[in-house]
Amino acid sequence: MADFQAPLRNIRFTLFDVFGADQQWANTPALAGVVDRETAEAMLEGAAKITEQEIAPINRSGDEEGATWDNGKVTTPAGFKEAYDAYCEGGWPGITGNADFGGFGMPKALGAQVDEMLYASNSSFALYPNLSAGASLAIEAHASEALKALYLPRMYAGEWAGSMCLTESHAGSDLGIIRTKAEPSTDGTHKISGTKIFITGGDQDLTANIVHLVLARLPGAPKGPKGISLFIVPKINVDSAGELLEANRVSCGSIEHKMGIKGSATCVINFDDATGYLVGEPNRGLSYMFTMMNYERLSIGVQGLGCGDRSMQSAIAYAKDRRQGRAATGAVEPEAFADTLLVHADVRRMLLTMKSLTEAGRALSTYVAMELDKAKYAESTADKVNASAMVALLTPIAKAFLTDMGLDVTVMGQQVFGGHGYIREWGQEQLVRDVRIAQIYEGTNGIQAHDLLGRKVVFDRGEAFGLLKTEIDEFISQASSDLLAPYCEQLSAALMELSNLTDELIQKVDTNPHEMGAAAVEYLHIFGYVLYGYMWLRMASVAEEKLAGDDGFYQSKLDTMTFFFARVLPRVSSLIISAKSGCENTEINSDWL
Repeated sequence: MADFQAPLRNIRFTLFDVFGADQQWANTPALAGVVDRETAEAMLEGAAKITEQEIAPINRSGDEEGATWDNGKVTTPAGFKEAYDAYCEGGWPGITGNADFGGFGMPKALGAQVDEMLYASNSSFALYPNLSAGASLAIEAHASEALKALYLPRMYAGEWAGSMCLTESHAGSDLGIIRTKAEPSTDGTHKISGTKIFITGGDQDLTANIVHLVLARLPGAPKGPKGISLFIVPKINVDSAGELLEANRVSCGSIEHKMGIKGSATCVINFDDATGYLVGEPNRGLSYMFTMMNYERLSIGVQGLGCGDRSMQSAIAYAKDRRQGRAATGAVEPEAFADTLLVHADVRRMLLTMKSLTEAGRALSTYVAMELDKAKYAESTADKVNASAMVALLTPIAKAFLTDMGLDVTVMGQQVFGGHGYIREWGQEQLVRDVRIAQIYEGTNGIQAHDLLGRKVVFDRGEAFGLLKTEIDEFISQASSDLLAPYCEQLSAALMELSNLTDELIQKVDTNPHEMGAAAVEYLHIFGYVLYGYMWLRMASVAEEKLAGDDGFYQSKLDTMTFFFARVLPRVSSLIISAKSGCENTEINSDWL
């Protein structure tokens, strides 16, 4: 497998040329003194160095060895501890953390680029610090000042890790029926009892402590989601100065034996009257946890993007080197025993599909991250409200579409290798296995589709969608150069089809709620392809301006955009037919299934 190379030039192009992140930072008082392009460039270079040199080299060995469990203790694969220590020495766990508690305070738009490099280099490793980052975010947003001061500095330093303890064996995604209990103690703490499953990083040997964020029910709490509270439950109890005391009554019962991400410990965690600390107000735990879950949903979307980029890198390198067959028009290199795979149109089709989806995905993840920054840092209340609405609308798409396309891209990369893609040595089969989980956790992609269509479109009668449509329409009207005009026209037509479908589905769901489940996944995919078209127009408009003196980089953007509009965006038409077909065709006597 080709060595991982961080896609720095593409990242710089997306972050600075296409979206002008450095200008947004300069015009945002809360960020102007924190980050500029020079600082960001240095951090990107540093992230590239550590992912290429420290973390990527243990990806395959980590998969082959896997995390292991023995008598309640988890051991990570060889090299993980050393790589994690190096990661912490660079301050990476706190890159977007609150500077008041020792974080770097960097914007999410920059953090998302680091996440991509981390996931592309080693998804199993990436999950440990990224779960900690999400847990830190929830604590920072909702915990008391005392709890924040106690836990956040050590979590941002990487000394302690975080986990998210939601799922129970009988509940799955239906968190309203969890059974974990929290009994108040006389000293103001709570005794937490219950079992959580599928807990990423629930135990490991990388950090001195693990800070579990646990959903549990207080006595007399309302039934369902409204009766859930959130608690901090450390693996090791600590005093008010942060010194480690005795072990808390928390244990790892086992780890899962999984299809992929084998270096990441997915744990069964038992709480047996463990000491816990209430976060925020009682019975608001689920809403608090969504702070972390929404962060993780974008992060997991980036996992799909990163794995796809790694697969694409390897497939391109292989296609340039592997010789097999001759071009349809005759030998391109008659002196060689065969031509390279690149002479075959079908191979080029696969590579261009991978490229068009990966680069549009990077643009979309950056776009959503910048909206997150606006929602957090903008001075204007109206700007914050609009950005928050955009984040709410786009988060399920970023999670589901990026991971769906990530699997497609990794499988396509495996296909380029042919039989060599199916065996372990080349690394492609590991990427397929590793990325597959991303469509499942943090809410399966079907749940994301329901969230998009139900809560983010039908519930607000398409208001947030209207804001986005206006933005895209305005961009199209300004970007219609002679070169881009036909593509602007094509995107405008696809956007109008999406708009009409949105109105139609709102009316259908009002009449029959089953219409939502029947159309949601197709709707999300239509939305995703239209957004990718918007991202490609934004990239192409910049590339067109930079063609003078081009070394081929910007022309490749225009060529890939042309391919996307010719071969990928037309998928929208068939998906619309499917989404409009109604729910009746999904109704069948269960005896016949």
